[in-house]
Amino acid sequence: MTAERRFADPEHLAALARAVFGNRRRLVATERLAGGTKKGVYRLAFDDDSTAIVYSWDPDENYWPSSPSGDGDGADQGDGKGDGKADGKGDDEDWADPFSHASGFELFEAARTHLDAVGVRSPRVYLADRSRAHFPADVAVVEDLRGPNLETLLVDDPAAASAVVGRLGDALGRMHAHLGPTYGKVAMVKGGGRPVGSSCEQVVLDNALADLAGAASRDRRVARAHDEFADVLRLLAGAIRPRTEYGLIHGELGPDHVMVGSDGAPVLIDIEGLMFFDVEWEHVFLRIRFGAHYAALRRDDLDRQRLALYRLAMHLSLVANPLLILDTDFPNREGMRRIAEANLAQSFGFLN
Repeated sequence: MTAERRFADPEHLAALARAVFGNRRRLVATERLAGGTKKGVYRLAFDDDSTAIVYSWDPDENYWPSSPSGDGDGADQGDGKGDGKADGKGDDEDWADPFSHASGFELFEAARTHLDAVGVRSPRVYLADRSRAHFPADVAVVEDLRGPNLETLLVDDPAAASAVVGRLGDALGRMHAHLGPTYGKVAMVKGGGRPVGSSCEQVVLDNALADLAGAASRDRRVARAHDEFADVLRLLAGAIRPRTEYGLIHGELGPDHVMVGSDGAPVLIDIEGLMFFDVEWEHVFLRIRFGAHYAALRRDDLDRQRLALYRLAMHLSLVANPLLILDTDFPNREGMRRIAEANLAQSFGFLN
């Protein structure tokens, strides 16, 4: 039986609010926002009608199970896909794997520093603190962007959303042109670390085979097709030619991870997975998540062999990881099932 989770209590949130804003504002309400799987996300509401967001990296806020084999990824607020292995760790040793658990204060700090450097917005930070002096976990208090995210805007106001998507394309251009000396999480690269594997495509292949095994252990359909999937993955990987250029990518940039600033600028959230990697990995995810709206973000200079491998790997990940989290007490179970089924159908398309 899953142990009862302890989320942030109002007293701790009130103490944090006082540390950030002093007596200028009086806290009148707190709300834990739904959707997050790796960190707690809370809204603070004040008596002057202002609000702020709290990120809490408390282990009790992380729904991803610890696993000796690390056979699943993490996902964060409002998403269905993550980019980190669910090993329950978060130190720099684990960061050597670009797809290791993408949650933690250090990753957040390194990511926002790199985004600032290339002129791409993330929420403004009021406080980032791991001293535990104001809150019993690593914590950040950031700007609350109260408008709709881009996913909602694409449905409710396509004309306004089109302008944001255009600006997002410009932001991605700056990010993807910002090259790192090696691939891997920005915190690891900044610290001079060395990533696992010999190349981006090798890391993707290894993780895809692990995701395939994880999915096969939970779904009979995948189990029956396991060897065929493995053969296709290795065939696609074998067609890729070496490369040594690594762009800055978000890693799981769906429209739900793009907020809209008051000036209409895209603001990236859930940034802990930021890394230097093949930009094709980003574009595969963009294509899946943006659907028909991806045309405005498309690039014609991408490596087709990498795209083919990365598409199948991404779909398998989006089968394995929702199935993994269904082993936990994550509340949005039907949403995870839908993600797994949709991507399973796409995965089988590679076998026809």
